[in-house]
Amino acid sequence: MKTIFLSLFLLTTQLLFAQKPITVQIQTSAQCGDCKERIEGKLNQSKGVVYAELNLETKVVEVKFKESKTNKETLKGVIVSIGYDADDQKANLEAQKALPRCCQPGGH
Repeated sequence: MKTIFLSLFLLTTQLLFAQKPITVQIQTSAQCGDCKERIEGKLNQSKGVVYAELNLETKVVEVKFKESKTNKETLKGVIVSIGYDADDQKANLEAQKALPRCCQPGGH
């Protein structure tokens, strides 16, 4: 009987604390496949991110993440820190200059 109550308690607790990830879209200044790999790679390594996928045609990255672990502003900060614009935030200039020439503004 104790085991049944304990199991029910653990299941209920897990369901209460389970969080459905949310999805946001962020406009970037990405230009090529290298940009795509760099942005997706960095975001996918970020705490709380379930997945990130960049559409090169629209330059929009879709990010699914756990809101208890991160937020859209932090994710935009990740993108900016590696040298790309993220919505209204401008790229870190030093990081942008360190990008390969094809990934810098006007590179394509």
